Amino acid sequence: MNSFIAFIMGPMVWISAIIFVGGLLFKGISIIQSVRQKEPYIFSYMTVKHSLRSMGAWLVPFFPKSTRLRPVYYAISYLFHILLFVVPLFLASHIVLINEAFQVSWPALNDGLADWLTLLVIAALIFFAVRRQMVPEITYLTSAIDYLLILLVLLPFVTGFLAYHQWFAYRWMVVAHVLSGELMLIIIPFSRFSHMLTAPLTRAYMGSEFGNVRHARDW
Repeated sequence: MNSFIAFIMGPMVWISAIIFVGGLLFKGISIIQSVRQKEPYIFSYMTVKHSLRSMGAWLVPFFPKSTRLRPVYYAISYLFHILLFVVPLFLASHIVLINEAFQVSWPALNDGLADWLTLLVIAALIFFAVRRQMVPEITYLTSAIDYLLILLVLLPFVTGFLAYHQWFAYRWMVVAHVLSGELMLIIIPFSRFSHMLTAPLTRAYMGSEFGNVRHARDW
């Protein structure tokens, strides 16, 4: 058991990180190559100015008109995406592990605040799952894989929360936390989670087409 824990907290971390980074790089290169082959004219009107203008506009809460049409969903989604990165990156225990490996560190979240933010992430994921059952047009497009992906994101936060508080089966919760986190990293480039890469590319394309060709805004 000890050797297994050493493996998942050592080599497996590097393996999952390499697959995550390599997978996203491969996907990004594949997208660019596909555009060059099928629609090369797109590059003729894409500009840094209009790309960044669109990205900036969509980063401002409730600035795009479409986000104001569904304020509750958008607010929860916006907060969720921020916390999805903030909580793992600024969790004290994670920073300690990174410092041990790379001798770098940064300020950590207060433990009490980290607890509440973790619970907010869990609540948001439950909201997304329930919403897929309650909104007809979303239910129609929902498949089992959608719930599986929600579960995949949920597991690292639930197991991490339980492991931190050591309420029961501490060792198994740590193992489940590490494995679920690594699995999520591995799955990202090959699932809908890859929108962390494709979303900025889409915004760059839309912003350039609307701004440089139609002379309009895409928000």
